[in-house]
Amino acid sequence: MFTDYTKIIIKSGDGGNGAATFRREKYVAAGGPDGGDGGKGGDIYFQVDKDKNTLIDFRYNKKFKAGNGENGSGNKCNGKYGQDLYIKVPIGTVIKDAETQKVIADLSMPNQTELILKGGRGGRGNSHFATPTRQAPRFSEDGDKGEEKEIILELKLLADVGLLGFPNVGKSTFLSKVTEARPKIANYHFTTLEPNLGVVKTKDGDGFVIADIPGIIEGASEGVGLGIQFLRHVERTRLLLHFIDVSGEEGRNPTEDFYTINKELEKYSEKLSKRKQIIVATKIDVMKEDLYKELEKLAKKEKLEIFKISSATGEGIQDLIDYVTKVLKTLPKEELIETEERMVYTLEDKGKEWSARKEGNKFIVEGRAVDRLMGRINIEDNESMYYFHKCLREMGIDDKLKELGVKDGDTVIISDWELEWES
Repeated sequence: MFTDYTKIIIKSGDGGNGAATFRREKYVAAGGPDGGDGGKGGDIYFQVDKDKNTLIDFRYNKKFKAGNGENGSGNKCNGKYGQDLYIKVPIGTVIKDAETQKVIADLSMPNQTELILKGGRGGRGNSHFATPTRQAPRFSEDGDKGEEKEIILELKLLADVGLLGFPNVGKSTFLSKVTEARPKIANYHFTTLEPNLGVVKTKDGDGFVIADIPGIIEGASEGVGLGIQFLRHVERTRLLLHFIDVSGEEGRNPTEDFYTINKELEKYSEKLSKRKQIIVATKIDVMKEDLYKELEKLAKKEKLEIFKISSATGEGIQDLIDYVTKVLKTLPKEELIETEERMVYTLEDKGKEWSARKEGNKFIVEGRAVDRLMGRINIEDNESMYYFHKCLREMGIDDKLKELGVKDGDTVIISDWELEWES
């Protein structure tokens, strides 16, 4: 089964907690703090695998998690790092943030590996918090939690030439004639239910890849028929061969077909609608002259090249292949995802990491920064609380609460902890 679109959930590893321990050794008085650091949580990478050609592996397995970092221990022993997770996908896979629809990575190069989610930072042991005035800190940091993210995996085939056209206009037959691919061929709509790729070998020893993708119909850009699957894969190509039936067997109008499909391309992607096209009049062995002449006028009006072929007899096919080979040499392999569309996702919050507000007679402080801070605090230890207040001042939270009108004795809720404010 060919699977080219799926949603999965990924979670990077949690960082291990730092240790709050003290050196205990015979004949060594006041050994001091020796808590080790927690290990960093595992990262999540996506990697191109040349042996994969669909996203079928993600059809039922929907959640992936990297390893957690181990906790630190005494004698300044740091915890082991969590194991990184490498998720293998076929070449041509685009990774998007499911919430924002932003592109995180485009894996369109052989052996390409991309870091998608960073693991949580390991917490520091109490040995880091010893100072001349605080010689026995009884607190350490908890590790940062890993990030959980829902992402979209979208496979877009990598081909040089895409075959464009309504169902049953001869695309699959053409592919079987010019490549070693053997798609199913029959005389009914939507014969091609899955994309097919074939390599054309040229006279000079070069070659190019053709994609035969399910036919497109009116409304495809809104998901009618098999159109979305078609458009997703045609997006990767550099050149489009627009197949139009001039036999009249289906009762179709060539001009209407041409404009209907191009309108769908424009709705889906303005960039795709401007891709170079060549009109290919098909089934000329049973051609109606008036339909072909109408198509010639359209090609002249739109300033497009037109070729006529018969996949049944082979007429015109070699001339078309020779011309396509020449045209491809003039079309650069441009970057498939625009630079301004790229987004590299990391755990760091780009915006303000905390916020404060007053609700009734309580003050609420929340955000990633205060969650991390509370993980470092032992509220039963005076030295730890001094450190806590120092951090509140340095982060600007102290000033913000005073601005909101906090007074001694007021209730302040910080990351699920309910505290009594003291100046």
